[in-house]
Amino acid sequence: MSESDRIDAASQAEAPADGHLPDPADPRLLRDALGRFATGVALVTARDIDDGSPIAIVVNSFASVSLDPPLVLWSVACSSMRHRHFTAAPAFAIHVLTEAQRDLTARFSRSGPGFEGLALASNGEGVPILSEALARFDCVTEATHAGGDHTIILGRVTRFDLRREGQPLCFFGGAFGGFATRD
Repeated sequence: MSESDRIDAASQAEAPADGHLPDPADPRLLRDALGRFATGVALVTARDIDDGSPIAIVVNSFASVSLDPPLVLWSVACSSMRHRHFTAAPAFAIHVLTEAQRDLTARFSRSGPGFEGLALASNGEGVPILSEALARFDCVTEATHAGGDHTIILGRVTRFDLRREGQPLCFFGGAFGGFATRD
């Protein structure tokens, strides 16, 4: 191979890949690509705005925003039957789930039994809280923002709790799993 051929081959190897264009008519490929990012799993609790009963939703959109002031965010799909309750809630709690709490993901799915049979406490704002989470963040709603087919909910952390034992529940490629730590 001549020097010129080697330069041409190297230039072609460095050319950026074309990639895929997001297609709203067929979001599966984009969803699969987004699913390549492993996330933690959280359970967000609040009170139903109509009757005050406890409500919850499983999310993987939880993120830290700021330490000063202490702000976090998560998002809820506009198509969720719980959307109007969470976007109107004055307060909520985010529970970072452990691998041992995996059953909560099915419990709070559309057809799950929800809070039925669970030991439940309430924080100072009356928000339902569960024990045994790796961390819990009690929040008051700071702001909500439209974000496409989701609403982004920004919360100001008023109290938090953490456990140093336990392994996190993770979500990757459309499946729940664990995280193995190295010793």
